Amino acid sequence: MPENQKTIKNSISLSGVGLHTGAEVILTFHPAPAGYGKRFVRTDLEGHPEIPALIDNLVDTARGTSIASGGATVKTVEHVLAAIAGMDIDNIRIEVNQAETPIMDGSARLFTEALEKTGVVEQPAFREYAELHTPVYYEEPENKVEMVAMPYPRFKVTAMINFETKVLGTQYAILENMHDFRNEIASCRTFVFLHELEYLLNNNLIRGGDLNNAIVFVNKAVTQDELDRLAGVFHKPSVKVLKEGILNNLKLNFDNEPARHKLLDLVGDLSLLGKPLKAHIIARRPGHKVNAQLTRLIKQQLIKDNKMNQGPTYDPNKPPVMDINQIKNILPHRPPFLLIDKIIEMSETRVVGVKNVTMNEPFFVGHFPDEPVMPGVLQIEAMAQAGGVLVLSTVENPQDYTTLFLKIDQVKFRQRVVPGDTLIFDLHITSPIRRGICNMKGVAYVGNKVVMEAEMMASIVEKGTNNLANPKK
Repeated sequence: MPENQKTIKNSISLSGVGLHTGAEVILTFHPAPAGYGKRFVRTDLEGHPEIPALIDNLVDTARGTSIASGGATVKTVEHVLAAIAGMDIDNIRIEVNQAETPIMDGSARLFTEALEKTGVVEQPAFREYAELHTPVYYEEPENKVEMVAMPYPRFKVTAMINFETKVLGTQYAILENMHDFRNEIASCRTFVFLHELEYLLNNNLIRGGDLNNAIVFVNKAVTQDELDRLAGVFHKPSVKVLKEGILNNLKLNFDNEPARHKLLDLVGDLSLLGKPLKAHIIARRPGHKVNAQLTRLIKQQLIKDNKMNQGPTYDPNKPPVMDINQIKNILPHRPPFLLIDKIIEMSETRVVGVKNVTMNEPFFVGHFPDEPVMPGVLQIEAMAQAGGVLVLSTVENPQDYTTLFLKIDQVKFRQRVVPGDTLIFDLHITSPIRRGICNMKGVAYVGNKVVMEAEMMASIVEKGTNNLANPKK
């Protein structure tokens, strides 16, 4: 069944410091209308420019994911976006008064908790998914990076990291379902090696860094003087290395918290597709740069798939293959249950039928008259009638036969159908007709948008009997 888009109930604010700038940041989540998407807004700049969270606006992946539009930039957006995705939110306005989001505790936990606190509400518009139909691959052999996006009925991620060190070797993390994000992934914090931390500190690149917002792994011998210097920099009484090879600044939430955090980043980066993704992502050594590359490739494949799946061209000025009177000579149906207006294409294995949906349809009297929607069962019936024209054309004297459903399978309703829509049904026979049994697959379009699809099995039966028809030789 179609799912509705979602936003938050009320506005809510958080404050913290930017990891790289060290500036105090106020971030405010606001509800947004259906179709708005996820947009960051720089309230400190004139005109409050908006930056849609889309892969086309990605400008940098060094030490975080940064997006820009119209001369305005927002850095380190990945944890915020991961929280929004994890809370199943489609439309939200994210205002920040600096060029960077606050690092908070280095995870998505506080953002997730804020969104949960304000609440999530459904909106009167259907959600559109980025549904992958073709596998997508990306690899960097020199860096031992492998990324795969496989078609899958929901969003799932499997991530593996291996830093080839004694303190941080191979780790795996899996997100089976986005509903598990809050408890399994959101609280997992960023991590850094001590030698990286020293470089960043020496080059003034993490002015908002703190031992409270990162797990620090130590993969080399460290003198007490170095530890004392770190304690002074971060205003701690003391710092020591635990036997696990990490500083004593934080206690791990999970044994594989680093792998889970890399998965968290991947969730945030993939949300730059602009729509929730249906795919199984298998990522070996993910990182912001390669996450972005995979996201771009997925978008390219989605565009390609969409072009391949565009509906048939309907030219109302072109004479139909069959008009309503010719259809009546084949189908036994009559108004108000004759639901096909014309046939515009037909071959031995394919038919394209048209149904003009108007407010005068009798079913709108009782089916949501104040907000009319064509019933799904009648969409199936209309599709079946278009298919019936094709299968009955395979027998002699088609007026002596009718088609009866044996099975309907894999039915999906993707968009509502309303008065004013022109439904285009594109059906093809999926296997040879044998002993009067026909298998077909159909897709229904309004314009180039798929609104419904189904697989059908029907029998061609002689009227008044149970005799199955034999198709024409």
